[in-house]
Amino acid sequence: MWDSEFEEQLRRFLPYLGADEPLEEQTELRDYGLDSMATVELLASLENAYAVRFTDDALSLDNFQTPAVLWKTLTATRAGA
Repeated sequence: MWDSEFEEQLRRFLPYLGADEPLEEQTELRDYGLDSMATVELLASLENAYAVRFTDDALSLDNFQTPAVLWKTLTATRAGA
């Protein structure tokens, strides 16, 4: 599972996810309001929060499908940094 910083960052970009709703591993981020502009902003936010830079191959929309996939991508990016 991810850390609290990740969830806090992610929730900021999910306007349709209520504060009392759980963020599940398989939550479809697009269903909760993560559009293309928010994806770019989320990417920058995560890079700043974790002091990493996503590689070009990590920038696929597939990596922003669910929290679990995004966390896995972020973890791999951090390990390679």
